[in-house]
Amino acid sequence: MDISERIAAIRDKFNLNNFSFSRKISVTGTTIDSIINGRPQPDGSRKRTKPGYDVLTSIINEFNVNPDYLFAKSSTMLRSDANINSNYSEMPQVVSVDNTGDENVVFVPIQARAGYLSGYSDTSYIEQLPSFNMPHLHNGTFRCFEVQGNSMVRTFFDGDLVFGKYVENLGDIKDGRVYVIITKNDGIVLKRVINRIAERGKLILKSDNKDGNYPTYTINAEEIMEVWYVTMFASKQMPEPVDVYDRLHDLESQLVELKEKLSKD
Repeated sequence: MDISERIAAIRDKFNLNNFSFSRKISVTGTTIDSIINGRPQPDGSRKRTKPGYDVLTSIINEFNVNPDYLFAKSSTMLRSDANINSNYSEMPQVVSVDNTGDENVVFVPIQARAGYLSGYSDTSYIEQLPSFNMPHLHNGTFRCFEVQGNSMVRTFFDGDLVFGKYVENLGDIKDGRVYVIITKNDGIVLKRVINRIAERGKLILKSDNKDGNYPTYTINAEEIMEVWYVTMFASKQMPEPVDVYDRLHDLESQLVELKEKLSKD
């Protein structure tokens, strides 16, 4: 459908005609009629008028419409429906347990990422991945992902391991925290997240690497398959000593040299 047909669908959703619909958004009935049905042309045809920014904004605000629906980026008409991903489960599709019934941490290495997109809900696939017990990870289901790439450099590096706790409700995602997001289109990504599920049916994903190669972008709630809140990580990167320690080392060296000199005098 084009945008005029989508506006007509919104009108029909609320059981309105062109005139009553126009009154709701404070425009003339002629304006809506020209958008939906078109203006008569000399040759007998009708040419539809493209809706302006003010008209679209009024429709979105008055009827709580999902903006992506109007621009053919989503099939979900209303924000209230876009806020809920009916495919998102309160629990992971598959978990791994040890002989005593306690949950294991499943490890997803870089080479398993491609298969994970189709196998995250497949018991036989999950069973093939390495799994282990972590004594400090309790009260939830945890998964370990190997970091790929440099988008989160400053915080995480290529090859680091991040441990994520499964997020049972998308509304629980906290602004500014780091999550592993599994989506249909982008696969497995590690990002700092701003939650706009309630307002816009979206998550905003940000990178910690600020070199300009990793722009901020959004994903729709209906694209999300899994979300894991990063609670712990392991890294091979040892931090360089900060400047204050360098100064302390220099001072310590000078004191040692001074003591040696005094002991010789």
